[in-house]
Amino acid sequence: MLSLAACSSDASANGDCNVGISMPTRSLERWINDGEQLQKQLEEADCTVDLQYADNKTSQQISQIQNQIAGGAQVLVIAPIDGEALGPVLDQAKKQDAVVISYDRLIEGTENVDYLATFDNFQVGELQGKYIEEQLGLADGAGPFNFEPFTGSPDDPNAGFFFSGAWDVLLPYVENGQLVVRSGKSPASNKDWASIGIPGWASDKAQAEMDNRLSSFYTGSDKVDAILSPNDSLAIGIIASLNSASYSPGDEYPIITGQDADKANVKAILDGKQSMTVLKDTRELGDRVFQMIQSIIAGDEPETTDTETYDNGKKVVPAFVLTPLVVTKDDVQTKLIDSGFIDAKDVGL
Repeated sequence: MLSLAACSSDASANGDCNVGISMPTRSLERWINDGEQLQKQLEEADCTVDLQYADNKTSQQISQIQNQIAGGAQVLVIAPIDGEALGPVLDQAKKQDAVVISYDRLIEGTENVDYLATFDNFQVGELQGKYIEEQLGLADGAGPFNFEPFTGSPDDPNAGFFFSGAWDVLLPYVENGQLVVRSGKSPASNKDWASIGIPGWASDKAQAEMDNRLSSFYTGSDKVDAILSPNDSLAIGIIASLNSASYSPGDEYPIITGQDADKANVKAILDGKQSMTVLKDTRELGDRVFQMIQSIIAGDEPETTDTETYDNGKKVVPAFVLTPLVVTKDDVQTKLIDSGFIDAKDVGL
């Protein structure tokens, strides 16, 4: 860091700012928004920017990062596909004195991560769990209800945080019988979350999994009452499965959670096919990373808010942590449209 800081002030004065951005995929709307927003901010600040998407392939992400290092990147902004697979390529980055910012997801198993910018991902899951708790009246003793939990991609470190936040709220109700997981796909503890993970956060895989659960465990008049979906991509697949099984919006339609406020899911919320989503305003995250990069290039220490929580197995990574928000049908207008996060026309308003 000292060697970078020593040369960064001169580089900044000369308008020399070289940043590599590595995003996991273009298949999810949020990553497109994240990457393009940050690229635009940096280019407007006269930075050279190499933005790459890795098609959810770890080998491709590693190759792209290697090219960015070879291209002289001073700062690498990386949202890892596999949180534990980047150690060797970040060794190369360290030899070049590049500063590494772990974006949204924690890069694990290496000392060569300088900063993390993320949302409180445990709180994301907690908000989803509390929403189900409140809507079903679980704290007041209501039940039993049929309930099916889903978790995210097993190679995504954030997926464990999401599930832990939700499971801390919901597991007691599973254990006392107020929530009945008819499929049996109920992790015994937070540590077991990956046992029901959906690889790559793929909508089609979530749909296939929900199809299987419905056809195997919900025959006749048996209906599912609530579904824990950790993000909007899985929720879209789950909704498609419910549609195929002749579920329709109304009083008996299941509660379905989500995350990211993707346009298709906001439309589903307005149509009564999804109950809520958790907004992680990627504009705020991009703004924070942009400020971090500005500080690094100027030779200053970026601002962080948490220096204790994010242990990647080799070090505790200093982090700036942002706060997520619940969005329901009642506040789509105020939280998403009025704020400019999405356009009304994109969700049929």
